[in-house]
Amino acid sequence: MKNHFRLALPAAAILAGSAVAGQALANEVNIYSARHYDSDEQLYEAFTEKTGIEVNVLEGDSDQLIERIQREGVASPADVMLTVDAGRLWRAEQEGIFQGVDSEVLAERLPEAMRHPEGEWFGFSQRVRAIYYNRENADPDEVERYEDLASSELEGSVCIRSSSNIYNQSLLASMIGHHGEEEAEAWAKGVVDNLARQPEGGDTDQILGVASGECDFAVANHYYFVRLLKSDDDSEREAARKVGIIFPNQDDRGAHVNVGGAGVVEGAPNRENAIQFLEFLASNEAQEHFAAGNNEFPVVSGVKKDPVLESWGNFKMDDLNISVLGEHNPEAIRIFDRVGWR
Repeated sequence: MKNHFRLALPAAAILAGSAVAGQALANEVNIYSARHYDSDEQLYEAFTEKTGIEVNVLEGDSDQLIERIQREGVASPADVMLTVDAGRLWRAEQEGIFQGVDSEVLAERLPEAMRHPEGEWFGFSQRVRAIYYNRENADPDEVERYEDLASSELEGSVCIRSSSNIYNQSLLASMIGHHGEEEAEAWAKGVVDNLARQPEGGDTDQILGVASGECDFAVANHYYFVRLLKSDDDSEREAARKVGIIFPNQDDRGAHVNVGGAGVVEGAPNRENAIQFLEFLASNEAQEHFAAGNNEFPVVSGVKKDPVLESWGNFKMDDLNISVLGEHNPEAIRIFDRVGWR
């Protein structure tokens, strides 16, 4: 890999001496990334080895990267933006960050649900928003569907994080996509009525709340649970053993999934190299590394999974197109506000 910078560096340091200064070179690609996993380094190196195209990386959070690309305007050196969650990809799309890509490789390799209808962005790893239960105090048969979290029988037993969290916004957006706004709002109100505590902390805190008995059920992305299971901290591994995982809605639409994804930036100076990079992310080699960086599920079938994920066996995932999660994001936020989900 040629250059790797973090957005917090002074602009002069970031821009010095590369195409990140706005001078495109035929043998490079400039990636603005909101992913911060060590395994991504292996991806970039493998891409360069395979294609001869050098990779320059600028890191920051999604909002920082969007703002930077907008500020740079037509002079932006950005070729690819990488980020996580369909809601963030949609926000970038709404700001005009991406351009449409028509790639036979991506159309063939990626499931339809993982492709924006106009090719503006693509999902390359899957993250399941699972339900967790206390093995000692809770009956997993009580919650077989997300909809069950709103049952009056669960009053005072649910832990889930704030409505400002993009993962929860996308979960509610999926409910809107499947049930419509009225039913989705009734569900959100039911969940609020069943909270064991006011929303606080991150996904890991929800799982630990189940382990401690503060709540019987919780909602969190699956990889937070995997981190606890693999933790170097004995107490965290012990807590994880007190918790069981549920993949909801197996008798109907399947478990809600979100994505780690990317798109080619509008005006990319190295457009063809950028498309080559996205196509590389869909290869078996890259899929294994891309997903492994955060214990996620590959989107291409048959790719080797993390041993913990493999141990869970096969289960049904929702095939709702990921673009729908972004389209319903504004209404999801309004619903959260109306029902008092803070």
